[in-house]
Amino acid sequence: MSKPVVIAMVNQKGGTGKTQSTENLGIGLAAEGRKVLLIDLDPQGSLTISLGYPRTDEIPVTVKDIMGKVLNEQRIEDGEGILHHKEGVDLLPANIELSGMELSLVNYMSRERVLKEYIDSVKTNYDYVLIDCMPSLGVVRQIN
Repeated sequence: MSKPVVIAMVNQKGGTGKTQSTENLGIGLAAEGRKVLLIDLDPQGSLTISLGYPRTDEIPVTVKDIMGKVLNEQRIEDGEGILHHKEGVDLLPANIELSGMELSLVNYMSRERVLKEYIDSVKTNYDYVLIDCMPSLGVVRQIN
């Protein structure tokens, strides 16, 4: 199978509609029969909350945990951390713990490849991967 189309919603400013655009595009693609993975890369967990998971601190596995496994070269189980939404999209959620990942990535060589490695590991499962980035131009945003 070919690589999925990967789209990152990025803007330096908050409140520009990144999260809503990511959610609506993902659900729209899923309604058309496409397999869609949404990745929440915002420590505020806005996409995660918007999709109906308001208690982000209670989610057992988030994008931070998955990125940590990639950094430590640990195996990621098939479907690990993925939440299946009733609208037909899958979500790799985020919470405030992601904010600490920025510090971990500063000294990591090839840090921009961390998320790419994860996406490569799940690419046969999805037609589209949509990434909701935090309002920043920092290190975590640069890894996609």
